[in-house]
Amino acid sequence: MFTGIIEEIGVVKRIEKEEGNLHFFIEAAMTPELKIDQSVAHNGVCLTVVGIFDDNYQVTAIQETIAKTSLGSWAVGDAVNLERGMLMSQRLDGHIVQGHVDQTAVCTNIEPQEGSTLFTFTYDSKLNNVTIEKGSITVNGISLTVVNSQYNSFSVAIIPYTLAHTNLNQLKVNDTVNLEFDVIGKYVKRLLDLKN
Repeated sequence: MFTGIIEEIGVVKRIEKEEGNLHFFIEAAMTPELKIDQSVAHNGVCLTVVGIFDDNYQVTAIQETIAKTSLGSWAVGDAVNLERGMLMSQRLDGHIVQGHVDQTAVCTNIEPQEGSTLFTFTYDSKLNNVTIEKGSITVNGISLTVVNSQYNSFSVAIIPYTLAHTNLNQLKVNDTVNLEFDVIGKYVKRLLDLKN
């Protein structure tokens, strides 16, 4: 379980392919504090630490994860938003994030505004995910608030601190991001679908 508050930005140092799996080696300041079997969210994707090597650690993504996320497009040198699992004794500063990506979206617009930056994303509405105005959304693992909620798109207004301390500062129009929709909203939608 995560909060969507990014701890640091790691860097992809090496990628190895093994059958349908991808092994990622991530350089991060948090590496000495990690342990094998620990869950870490990578751009919102919960992956298990399987190896630790000095200032790098290894995680593995299976075919199912690669197919539903942006991990297949990662390259050496890419910046990755990182968050370790939350401690139950801490404040929940973001929202409840599972690290289970629902689908990807494409950035369609980046618009500087007075004191913030508005990012707009479009996603495949056929997958039955929804946003609501002022609801929670996780974009690349970052807990954000939805503005301009539409049937297959939404925007988020990013404050300067978040822009400076996440990989959103490297995002360009047409880039793909990982989305995790609000867990409570997903259950409500599913129950309503079953009722109809």
